[in-house]
Amino acid sequence: MPQITAAALTSRPLPPLSRIALSFALTVFAWETRAKSRRALRRLDPHMLRDIGLDPAQAADESIKPFWRD
Repeated sequence: MPQITAAALTSRPLPPLSRIALSFALTVFAWETRAKSRRALRRLDPHMLRDIGLDPAQAADESIKPFWRD
């Protein structure tokens, strides 16, 4: 998934407070997406994990990471 930046969303520079707010919103969105993906990973059966190239140990390691860690 490509990273979205403030520069990609507008052709002219945003005011400083708007840049901060946009950056914060994008960070929260990334955290929410990671948390949701890791919860879904926890629920996958071993045969589904094999389909995506993970073994249960790798999936468990990834799913216990805090949402703020990449």
